[in-house]
Amino acid sequence: MNKSGVFIVRFMTFYKVITLFIISTIIIGSNITNVVKAETLNNKYPFDDIANSYAKKEIVNLAKLNLINGRGNRKFEPLQPVTRAEFITMIDRMLQLEPVNNEIASFIDVRKSKWYYGWVQAGFNLGIIDGTSPGVFQPNELISRQEAAALIARAVKIVEVDKAGTPTFTDSDEIASWATSYVMMIQKNKLMTGNGNKFRPNADITRQETAVVLNRIVESAFGVKVMDGQQDTTIQMGWQYDSTTAEFIDHVNHSNINTLTPRWFFLKDKGRISDQVDPELISYAKKYNKKIWAMFGNLFDADLTHTVLTNSVMRNSVVQQITTYVQKYNLDGINVDFENVKPVDKIYFTAFIIELAEALHEVNAVLSVDVSPDLGTDWTEAFDYVKLGKAADYIVLMGYDEHWNGSPKAGSVSSLPWLERALNKLLIAVPADKIIAALPLYTRDWYDSSLAVLSEELTLEQQSARILTSNIKLSWNDTLGQYLATYTKQGTQHRIWLEESRSFTLKDQMINSKNIAGNAYWYTGAETSDIWVALRNSDKFSSY
Repeated sequence: MNKSGVFIVRFMTFYKVITLFIISTIIIGSNITNVVKAETLNNKYPFDDIANSYAKKEIVNLAKLNLINGRGNRKFEPLQPVTRAEFITMIDRMLQLEPVNNEIASFIDVRKSKWYYGWVQAGFNLGIIDGTSPGVFQPNELISRQEAAALIARAVKIVEVDKAGTPTFTDSDEIASWATSYVMMIQKNKLMTGNGNKFRPNADITRQETAVVLNRIVESAFGVKVMDGQQDTTIQMGWQYDSTTAEFIDHVNHSNINTLTPRWFFLKDKGRISDQVDPELISYAKKYNKKIWAMFGNLFDADLTHTVLTNSVMRNSVVQQITTYVQKYNLDGINVDFENVKPVDKIYFTAFIIELAEALHEVNAVLSVDVSPDLGTDWTEAFDYVKLGKAADYIVLMGYDEHWNGSPKAGSVSSLPWLERALNKLLIAVPADKIIAALPLYTRDWYDSSLAVLSEELTLEQQSARILTSNIKLSWNDTLGQYLATYTKQGTQHRIWLEESRSFTLKDQMINSKNIAGNAYWYTGAETSDIWVALRNSDKFSSY
């Protein structure tokens, strides 16, 4: 081959290489462009399957607020229906609630090991959702549009406003009678609308439909208040009992308590006062912005109390000693716990509280006084509720011992109707903003003997342990707002009126409706941890 032939061959080879390079560059560039477009699309939405959903805007907004999740692999599945467990979880999140791991499970088919257990219990405690039958929830059943309407109405509290009227959908006759008022209120408030003027009450609500409804709530005045997260801080007072300072601090750290009441001062003979102050607790309280209202008690000693209160010199000495201790330890206040005071000492006890209040106010300290419910017995005859309420900063209603140790009849320590009657009666004598309602972190295990009805006091932790180790039968009492647990041991029937997250939520909701100053708890450390979560949810829901 001559030189010109070699040149031609080489040129043709070079041309092919250049051509292949250009073609490859175009193909790779095209693929890169497609990848960039895909990544841009993926970055635009939190899920890959919502671009064609009419609810994509709402889904994106709720996802940003961490109110909804996908179903894995960046899939939201907007057309898929929603289960009962999923729906109440989304409602709870929208309301900024916490999951509550109730010690006492409300449903046999909602196990504590399931991801939705705490969310179902949180909604159930507050009455937002109910079971499909007593003790049965059916968490994996799909939820219908009319069932969803009921939950939404309860969650945003609009059903209480107006139940009159009927929905105007063309298929209103298909709406169940129990759901009619819910659907009507949802329609009136424009939270759920029909399709072609049809509501389709028995159709399963889809995930994209749910997103639209939840987003409407979030953007409403109600939703703005919820998302704002602001709520008034109330007094949460906890007594120390049967615990060291270190143990008490640990209990407080895992609670809602903001006002500590250690049992530091007690009345002694000749008007002396014992001093059991622990500086470690004072340092802790100052560091973590807790108040200390140290308790001053009479140890139920009626005779000693009578001797001191009726002697003006000793009474004045007690006032001076307490005031000195408050100044010495820089305490925020005193909690007077004088029980078993003789009826004849009513005027002297009242005078003592008036004098102590004046002295404490001069040193900028708070005075709270513990009282039992006005039952018209000798036990409470020494309390002049009106005058005590005027003198003291706070009156603490000890809302327990409805049935006490030695009671001739077995029963609840603090049933809902009994507590409400006691609180309503106190409200007649004392302004709401001066009242603190104390709740029991204990209950009693009742059983019959040949001579009398006997009982054993149980902390809520002990109550839970007993339920786990005994063949317990549970039944809910709507009137009392409590579970009754029954079991048999050595041929003897036992009964426990339980105090747990559900009963506490009902009590707290009632208390919050009275707009009082706060709650107290006897005694800190006797509870199970779920109680505090349930109470936080209750206070938050009450604030909406």
